[in-house]
Amino acid sequence: MAKGGKHTKGKSHQKAHLPEKICPVCERPFTWRKKWERDWDSVIYCSRGCQKHKS
Repeated sequence: MAKGGKHTKGKSHQKAHLPEKICPVCERPFTWRKKWERDWDSVIYCSRGCQKHKS
């Protein structure tokens, strides 16, 4: 068993190497997500809440 009690099955997640953008509404950084894989270039906001409150 790996550290933290989780099985890794030989896979390691390197989140430090994921692309990052800054949300223009809340000005917080957000990182790439698998569900944004095809649309990452068009993703602007970190959440639907920020998308609704755009100015």
